[in-house]
Amino acid sequence: MKKKVCILSIDGGGIRGILPGMVVKAIEEKIQSLTKDKNKRISDYIDLFAGTSTGGILSCLYLTPGKNQRPKFTAAEAVQLYLEYGDEIFHTSVWHKIKTAGGVRDEKYPATELEERLEEYFGNTNLSALLKPCVITAYNIRDRYAHFFRQQRAVINPDHDFPVKEVARATSAAPTYFECARVKSLNNKYYPLIDGGVFANNPSLCAYAEARIMDFEKPDGSTVSHPGAKDMFVISLSTGTTKQKYLYSEAKDYGMVQWIKPLIDIMMSGNSETVTYQLKQIWDTLEEEHKADFVRLNPDRGEASEDMDDGSKENLKKLAAAGEAFAKAEADQIEFIAKQLIAFN
Repeated sequence: MKKKVCILSIDGGGIRGILPGMVVKAIEEKIQSLTKDKNKRISDYIDLFAGTSTGGILSCLYLTPGKNQRPKFTAAEAVQLYLEYGDEIFHTSVWHKIKTAGGVRDEKYPATELEERLEEYFGNTNLSALLKPCVITAYNIRDRYAHFFRQQRAVINPDHDFPVKEVARATSAAPTYFECARVKSLNNKYYPLIDGGVFANNPSLCAYAEARIMDFEKPDGSTVSHPGAKDMFVISLSTGTTKQKYLYSEAKDYGMVQWIKPLIDIMMSGNSETVTYQLKQIWDTLEEEHKADFVRLNPDRGEASEDMDDGSKENLKKLAAAGEAFAKAEADQIEFIAKQLIAFN
């Protein structure tokens, strides 16, 4: 079978990152089952990772090197970051609530716990040391441009190399939730950045555009250069369906404060839906044999909360259960993805 560039893209969505995290866990386990090799990792089969916010953190976890340049974390261990520490990351003291007027005067959550966990998981690892190319999104609020953290560029230019913990902090600096990040490159250049979800909550199209200008060496020694859609296999994962409705009778009287939360919600889901539509249109123009090479999975949240910041232990369990239930319900699709990843490598 012809080798293809395999891309994994994961949306933003806060604590709902547990949902795609559980899906990737299922894909990795299916690959291990099919290859009869428990040491196989998702990063062995993906040529380019893309992630926004929580998806950016997951992507960095899959790509962090451990001993002998093998992935440090399994997909199951990656999602544990959320399951073990989600309640602490999205926790605020009574004093902080009073001081910030519930997030109106300042960020809703202190970033201390998040930063401690990123330090624990990523340590002193740099972007250039990640195991595969990636596109992690953020936005520069001072110079007003979309900032892409790219391992493939960091390898050749220290100006574009950063500690991974700062990459993860920047991509997850969601406005109103966490303080914006001020990250420093290895060449001591500073960048004021916020969550890439403000422009690319679904980074699949960013990954597609990045792949078009790259050369990819496959495990058999062959090279796929400047691939088109026919030469790609794209897996795009959302952080769950949202059913929140905003009624005209209420929204017509919203002021600035009332619109903040709906706007963030609509902006994120609207971008994700638009990018999915655009990529489907691209693949729908291809011959029938290629149309299945763009896969968008949108897990149902089950009984879990729609809120991106509900880190209660109860909600974490519900998200994990919903992700596991989705993977089981879509077992045929999970197996198809695993088989394609094996075949295209």
